[in-house]
Amino acid sequence: MGIERFIGIDLAWAQGGARTKPNETGVAAIDGRGVVIECGWTLGLEETMAWLAKTAVGGSALAFVDAPLVVDNPAGQRPCEREVGQRYGRWKVSANSTNQSSPRRAGVLLRALLQESGWTYDDGRCGPPTGGKVVSECYPYTTLVGASELGYDQERPTYKRRPARVPTAQWRAVRAEECDKLIARMAGLATADPPLLLSSHVVSRRLLDEPSPQLAADYKHREDLIDALLCAWTAALWSRHGLARCQVLGADSLVPLGSAPTIIAPARTEQMRGGAS
Repeated sequence: MGIERFIGIDLAWAQGGARTKPNETGVAAIDGRGVVIECGWTLGLEETMAWLAKTAVGGSALAFVDAPLVVDNPAGQRPCEREVGQRYGRWKVSANSTNQSSPRRAGVLLRALLQESGWTYDDGRCGPPTGGKVVSECYPYTTLVGASELGYDQERPTYKRRPARVPTAQWRAVRAEECDKLIARMAGLATADPPLLLSSHVVSRRLLDEPSPQLAADYKHREDLIDALLCAWTAALWSRHGLARCQVLGADSLVPLGSAPTIIAPARTEQMRGGAS
């Protein structure tokens, strides 16, 4: 029967605490036709788990999370994070370093909670899952430059980090404009394989109907939803095309199959190991 729902979670890496509330987590779920079943935001792991419980009902689901899920290195950078820079650096994509000393490890806690509630973590080294409730790690920047449908052939879009060439005073306006361009490209996924239909849900449709805001808090709100939708579509792409369109970063790990710290990343031929340079 195969996977029926594809879920994207742009997880807030910090958990929050007694004196600080956690940042928003973007969440989205789509079906095999690209229809957005549900999308929005949660606050904290408890809300995220509750959202998953009501969204991943019946059948099977594949959740892709933008956050480190398995962190087994005491220091330095995980191999999968190093490989992001090695394979996607030409497109100006790299990854932050995560290790067991890192303070922001909400992804590790989310994985543990999911496994306790019946989900399976999968590192992708055996290809896409065919059923059950499965969670894996992804990184939206690799989707943006690795999926040719989005058209970022030269470098990543500047919808997050300010390039040195953009003056600080102009950054918010430039960022909002770049975000609108990204949303327009995501709208083009309506005819992709697999599709993503942004207009199919009232919340995701606002991305198309309203211009991107310049105010920092409002912009971050929108950015989290965009990344969640990209994660969900990446899950659908992995399920549909597997290693023909995606690669598993960190696949050389010596730990048992299914349990390695990996990132499943869409990739052009030249981004894959042994691809053209």
